Amino acid sequence: MRIALFTECYRPIQNGVVAAVDALSDALRADGHEVLCVTPAMPGYRETDASVVRVPSLPLPTSTAYRLTLPLLPRRVARLLRRPSIVHAHSPFVTGWLGLRAARHYGVPLVFTYHTRLEDYAHYVPFEAGMTRRAALRLTRTYANAADAVIVPTPAMERHLRELGVHTRIDIVPSGIDVGFFASGRRRDDLRARFGVGPGEQMVLCVGRLGKEKNLELAIETIAALNDPRVRLAVVGDGPHRVLLREAASRVGAAGRVHFALELPRSELPDAYASADAFLFTSVSETQGLVLAEALAAGLPVVAVDTPQTRDVLSGAGTVVPGDPVALGRALVAALADGTGRDPGAAWRFERALLARRIIATYESLPQAAAAG
Repeated sequence: MRIALFTECYRPIQNGVVAAVDALSDALRADGHEVLCVTPAMPGYRETDASVVRVPSLPLPTSTAYRLTLPLLPRRVARLLRRPSIVHAHSPFVTGWLGLRAARHYGVPLVFTYHTRLEDYAHYVPFEAGMTRRAALRLTRTYANAADAVIVPTPAMERHLRELGVHTRIDIVPSGIDVGFFASGRRRDDLRARFGVGPGEQMVLCVGRLGKEKNLELAIETIAALNDPRVRLAVVGDGPHRVLLREAASRVGAAGRVHFALELPRSELPDAYASADAFLFTSVSETQGLVLAEALAAGLPVVAVDTPQTRDVLSGAGTVVPGDPVALGRALVAALADGTGRDPGAAWRFERALLARRIIATYESLPQAAAAG
């Protein structure tokens, strides 16, 4: 099959959507399919992958690395697309609508993966929050209903979209990871030392974008509530909330026990996971939380805030507790003491090759795609 992926954010940005798109692309190609990725141009970034096509973009009016895609498909992109078997969009913004237009033009199905609860990101838009949330929900509903099939990563997100008024077909397929890659990390004392963890100390790891919606203040408050100088928190990732998180750590008296490692090269992530003693997940805004699968693959005991989607992902692995620093602290103490919540075998459900085959089954079940393929 010829598969055209349309995504609003892509390399050099590092986040869960980019990781999910990359994992899907790699698995589809390994299965013998041709994949073309259409995404906005990024200033200063030179694209070396011939299968990635950059379309013109403009800066957004806020301080962000994301770009505003111009609503046009250059002729060179149209030539590269030829007639795809399927268009698979990963965003309901302008790039997603370009994908919809391409699908209608070529007479092929549109599949939409619902990666992001846009309403939980309303604080990034300089308008009244309630109005922005309503607009985000309406955009999600409209775009999802324009698709021939919607893919969600968890049953909780299927329920969420149905409650929003989405009536189109919904398939539940988690975003995949390279399980072997994340299981290959090695524990490194030098890396622990870089993260401010000394001999005889224990390292709790958080990985993700440092945004308000990730609820990382709760992770910092949990470390403060433990009041144990031997337990250190390493936060891998970067984002617009970093300064406020540093201030939060100082405010609760945990600045000396919280280390902000910023973004790591992807090649170092397995070692970062393997060098930790437990993984802490405090976000309540995810559709899936890809880092949960990565932590499971690395063999870490996982402690997470209890949400329907997180329960779906962990499926009995890990420990889920209410979003309270004391409850999270107790769960961390148990995880650090005896590995409570450790279940490496649970990660194989997220192997990208397995999940890509389920995506292909969705493609092939749509009549126009089967004909085009």
